[in-house]
Amino acid sequence: MARRERDPIGNSDTGPGATALAIAILFVLMMASSPAAHGQAFQVIHNFTGGQDGANPYSGLTMDKAGNLYGTALYDGAGYGTVYQFKHKGSGWVFNPLYSFAGGDDGAGPQYNGGALVFGADGTLYGTTNGGGGGGCQGVGAPYPGCGTVFNLRPQARACTSALCPWMETVLHRFTGSNDGSNPEGSLIFDQAGNIYGTTIYGGVNGYGTMYELTRSGGNWTETVAYNFGSDGHYPVSGVVLDNAGNFYGTTYLGGSANIGTIFQLVPSNGGLMENFHYSFLGAGDGGRPAGAGVIFDQSGNVYSASSDDGSGGGGTVFQLIPGSGNTWTLQLLYSFMGGPSDLNGCGPWGPLVTHEGSIYGTTKCAGAYGYGNVFELTPSSGGWTYTDLYDFTGGSDGADPVCNVVFDANGNLYGTASAGGSEGMGVVWEITQQ
Repeated sequence: MARRERDPIGNSDTGPGATALAIAILFVLMMASSPAAHGQAFQVIHNFTGGQDGANPYSGLTMDKAGNLYGTALYDGAGYGTVYQFKHKGSGWVFNPLYSFAGGDDGAGPQYNGGALVFGADGTLYGTTNGGGGGGCQGVGAPYPGCGTVFNLRPQARACTSALCPWMETVLHRFTGSNDGSNPEGSLIFDQAGNIYGTTIYGGVNGYGTMYELTRSGGNWTETVAYNFGSDGHYPVSGVVLDNAGNFYGTTYLGGSANIGTIFQLVPSNGGLMENFHYSFLGAGDGGRPAGAGVIFDQSGNVYSASSDDGSGGGGTVFQLIPGSGNTWTLQLLYSFMGGPSDLNGCGPWGPLVTHEGSIYGTTKCAGAYGYGNVFELTPSSGGWTYTDLYDFTGGSDGADPVCNVVFDANGNLYGTASAGGSEGMGVVWEITQQ
């Protein structure tokens, strides 16, 4: 049975209603293979089974220089989620399970709620698990008990002669649930010195999450809390990004003046970090409850983000942040999504946005024509932005509820995941190819 997960702070995810389900059943066979917009075609390249491949990919994909894809599934494998690879073979793909989490010290629930794995300068993979690793955390609002980990995966030192080539895991930090934070979500980032930064949604001095730093000395990593969230925002789900001046940007799911989330900038100060500004969401006009979309920069340094909820259509927003004098920033709305039939947690973007050739791309969790999410493009046009719906998920064999980023290959084809649906009901990996 397909799993329906909980949101970052533990509210039940009810999913689309019966009306949308009936519509989806009517159209699923037709839409699963129908062309997308702009001469593109959608197809599923993997259906998760709940076996060694895992189930329910609540994260996006990462592509290496050779065009191979890497991702995570939240469940199954050895019982607590998997890391997998898709490797090119001719015109197709070969699935290779790289690691299955055992749920103990090694962690459980990799890359929960939208964040993707990242490659370090050493060419190996880095990521987080939301649970496992020990500690006193009980998994409130999270898929597994335990306080979570930061981990590294690398190929085996010796040659792999079997058809399956698992990688070796090293845990860099196990969160304790106290002042060091608990339950990391979102993607990790590296600075130029090779230090790692990320966020936890709980723990810290105030209990509302932390931004942490991992520094390496010899073969060991040391975690320090760079910032504790509190009155300025609660639950930084999306991780952080770093600009060329050494400033950090991110979002919080709740908190702020209306308690529906904030956008923040942290700047270096006296050897630490201080908040330079934060923007509080208001709801109908600008959006609310930003989940995993976080903040991105385009090549010109413009700042973009998205909210999973609210806005004029009730289904989340995409917007640009424009710096003003002093520490003031103005939010310029680019698009408001329509909400789904009955989802209470926000139907807008839950995965990071991506810029490509001047346009913004992303997915929504349960917007789109059938209430099961879609893939979209926003293109600059005549001083504004033009919205294009690239594909609407039907909730059937094509998948449902994408909470992911999209990645592009060298030919402009798009790849991503859907956390549910598919032939087994446990999610899919999909591609949209240029025709």
